[in-house]
Amino acid sequence: MNVENTISQMRKGILEYCILAVINRGEIYASDILTELKEAHLIVVEGTLYPLLTRLKNAGLLAYTWKESQQGPPRKYFLLTDEGRNFLKELDETWKDLNYSVNKTTQK
Repeated sequence: MNVENTISQMRKGILEYCILAVINRGEIYASDILTELKEAHLIVVEGTLYPLLTRLKNAGLLAYTWKESQQGPPRKYFLLTDEGRNFLKELDETWKDLNYSVNKTTQK
Protein backbone atom coordinates (compact mmCIF):
# COMPACT_ATOMS: atom_id res chain seq x y z
CA MET A 1 0.00 0.00 0.00
CA ASN A 2 1.26 3.46 -0.93
CA VAL A 3 1.09 6.00 1.92
CA GLU A 4 1.52 8.93 -0.47
CA ASN A 5 -1.60 7.88 -2.38
CA THR A 6 -3.61 7.67 0.84
CA ILE A 7 -2.39 11.12 1.92
CA SER A 8 -3.31 12.53 -1.48
CA GLN A 9 -6.82 11.04 -1.24
CA MET A 10 -7.28 12.49 2.25
CA ARG A 11 -6.31 15.96 1.00
CA LYS A 12 -8.63 15.72 -2.01
CA GLY A 13 -11.47 14.75 0.28
CA ILE A 14 -11.28 17.98 2.27
CA LEU A 15 -10.27 20.37 -0.50
CA GLU A 16 -13.82 21.31 -1.52
CA TYR A 17 -14.69 22.00 2.12
CA CYS A 18 -11.62 24.21 2.58
CA ILE A 19 -12.33 26.14 -0.64
CA LEU A 20 -15.89 26.85 0.47
CA ALA A 21 -14.65 27.92 3.91
CA VAL A 22 -12.17 30.37 2.37
CA ILE A 23 -14.81 31.86 0.06
CA ASN A 24 -17.26 32.12 2.97
CA ARG A 25 -15.11 34.90 4.47
CA GLY A 26 -16.04 37.20 1.59
CA GLU A 27 -15.60 37.82 -2.12
CA ILE A 28 -12.28 36.48 -3.27
CA TYR A 29 -10.22 36.21 -6.43
CA ALA A 30 -9.12 32.71 -7.49
CA SER A 31 -5.39 33.40 -7.11
CA ASP A 32 -6.04 34.58 -3.54
CA ILE A 33 -7.83 31.29 -2.85
CA LEU A 34 -4.72 29.47 -4.10
CA THR A 35 -2.52 31.59 -1.83
CA GLU A 36 -4.64 30.85 1.24
CA LEU A 37 -4.70 27.13 0.52
CA LYS A 38 -0.92 27.05 0.00
CA GLU A 39 -0.40 28.97 3.26
CA ALA A 40 -2.46 26.25 4.96
CA HIS A 41 -0.15 23.64 3.38
CA LEU A 42 -2.87 22.41 1.02
CA ILE A 43 -0.82 22.40 -2.13
CA VAL A 44 -3.19 23.15 -4.99
CA VAL A 45 -2.46 24.16 -8.56
CA GLU A 46 -4.62 26.25 -10.89
CA GLY A 47 -5.43 23.15 -12.92
CA THR A 48 -7.11 21.69 -9.85
CA LEU A 49 -8.77 24.84 -8.51
CA TYR A 50 -10.52 26.18 -11.60
CA PRO A 51 -12.43 22.99 -12.49
CA LEU A 52 -13.49 22.70 -8.85
CA LEU A 53 -14.73 26.31 -8.81
CA THR A 54 -16.66 25.67 -12.02
CA ARG A 55 -18.22 22.52 -10.57
CA LEU A 56 -19.21 24.34 -7.36
CA LYS A 57 -20.70 27.20 -9.40
CA ASN A 58 -22.65 24.80 -11.62
CA ALA A 59 -23.98 23.11 -8.47
CA GLY A 60 -25.38 26.48 -7.35
CA LEU A 61 -23.00 26.82 -4.39
CA LEU A 62 -20.95 29.72 -5.80
CA ALA A 63 -21.61 32.87 -7.76
CA TYR A 64 -19.15 35.38 -9.11
CA THR A 65 -18.91 39.03 -10.00
CA TRP A 66 -16.57 40.78 -12.40
CA LYS A 67 -14.52 43.67 -11.02
CA GLU A 68 -12.23 46.03 -12.83
CA SER A 69 -8.56 45.49 -12.12
CA GLN A 70 -5.89 48.17 -11.88
CA GLN A 71 -3.57 45.72 -13.62
CA GLY A 72 -5.02 44.10 -16.71
CA PRO A 73 -8.47 42.76 -17.53
CA PRO A 74 -11.42 42.55 -15.12
CA ARG A 75 -11.19 39.83 -12.48
CA LYS A 76 -13.74 37.24 -11.45
CA TYR A 77 -14.46 37.28 -7.70
CA PHE A 78 -16.22 34.31 -6.12
CA LEU A 79 -18.76 34.33 -3.30
CA LEU A 80 -21.05 31.76 -1.72
CA THR A 81 -24.71 31.64 -2.58
CA ASP A 82 -27.33 31.01 0.13
CA GLU A 83 -27.29 27.38 -0.97
CA GLY A 84 -23.49 27.38 -0.66
CA ARG A 85 -23.64 28.74 2.88
CA ASN A 86 -26.16 26.05 3.85
CA PHE A 87 -24.00 23.38 2.22
CA LEU A 88 -20.93 24.65 4.09
CA LYS A 89 -22.87 24.59 7.37
CA GLU A 90 -23.63 20.90 6.79
CA LEU A 91 -19.96 20.23 5.96
CA ASP A 92 -18.94 22.05 9.17
CA GLU A 93 -21.12 19.70 11.23
CA THR A 94 -19.82 16.65 9.39
CA TRP A 95 -16.22 17.80 9.88
CA LYS A 96 -16.78 18.26 13.62
CA ASP A 97 -18.26 14.76 13.87
CA LEU A 98 -15.44 13.20 11.83
CA ASN A 99 -12.78 15.09 13.75
CA TYR A 100 -14.26 13.88 17.03
CA SER A 101 -14.42 10.29 15.78
CA VAL A 102 -10.85 10.31 14.46
CA ASN A 103 -9.51 11.84 17.67
CA LYS A 104 -11.48 9.36 19.75
CA THR A 105 -10.16 6.33 17.87
CA THR A 106 -6.55 7.47 17.54
CA GLN A 107 -6.03 8.46 21.17
CA LYS A 108 -6.64 5.07 22.76
